[in-house]
Amino acid sequence: KGRLKNNFRSLLYSEEVFPWSFDMPGYAERVEVQMVNFYRSLSEKDRRRYAAVEAGKLDHGGVAYIAELFGCDPDTIRHGMTDVEHLPQDAAEGRVRKKGRSQES
Repeated sequence: KGRLKNNFRSLLYSEEVFPWSFDMPGYAERVEVQMVNFYRSLSEKDRRRYAAVEAGKLDHGGVAYIAELFGCDPDTIRHGMTDVEHLPQDAAEGRVRKKGRSQES
C-alpha cells in the first residue's frame, strides 16, 4: 500500500503530468512518518482536528496533501477546520468513541 501511495504521489506531482513548475505543499519523508505515527495515536475527533491544523499550515493544495498523507477524506479535514474554528467551545468535550466500536443508535 505504501509503495502504491508513493508511486501515485510521484506520478501526480511529476513533470509528465504537470510540465509547468510550481511549488507543491509537503514535508520531508522523515517528518511525514512522524506525523502519520502521531495521527494514528489520536482519537477520531483529535485526528480530524490535527489534520485540519496541518492542512491549514499549507498553501493551496494543503487539504488534498494531508488527506492523501493520512488516508482520510478531505471532507473530514474540512469538518475538523470547523471544529477548530469553534474552539475553545467544544460541544464534544469528553466524548470519545472507542476504537473499533460503532456509533450507538
